Amino acid sequence: MPQACLWANGIRRSRILLDRLKVLLTREQIAKRVAELGAQITRDLKGESVVLIGVLKGATIFLADLAREIKLDSTFDFIAVSSYGNSHEQSGEVKLMKDVDQSMAGKNIILVEDILDTGLTLTYLKHQLMGRKPKSLKIAALLDKVSRRTEQIHVDYTGFEIPDEFVVGYGLDYAERFRNLPDICILESDEESS
Repeated sequence: MPQACLWANGIRRSRILLDRLKVLLTREQIAKRVAELGAQITRDLKGESVVLIGVLKGATIFLADLAREIKLDSTFDFIAVSSYGNSHEQSGEVKLMKDVDQSMAGKNIILVEDILDTGLTLTYLKHQLMGRKPKSLKIAALLDKVSRRTEQIHVDYTGFEIPDEFVVGYGLDYAERFRNLPDICILESDEESS
């Protein structure tokens, strides 16, 4: 089992799944890249204020770390959608589960997402938020699975391009589990771990 994922052994009933974890990105790699993204956002917005909108639940850790690296007046809001349920595969349908709590009119918005996969979720959210008449709307995605893209969408700030693997940790989950892992790990399928 990868050293970085060993601390998670205390999670009951997860031993079999933990044996299937392989570190893809370490917490050090993530921290370095998030700092770079924060510095780029600070330069790009040149002293203007910004609203960071985190896509619940997966983007919460990324949003918190990114916000600390942005040297601008910033506030948070959150939005929630459903497209996965409890499976590995997107359902193809995106549903708004929680809307933002404040008006976005005339504000600089950065939509903060954990992973860009097919593009369906971000395309939906971009359309929803553009209807609110923001001053600007940019997208920050920690991870990008380019090979899975079905919708063309521009991301302004990308952390890492990753292979088409199912990943957990640093906010990303499998059936609500493993969000608290400090690294991003590939959750290997049953066939791969045999």
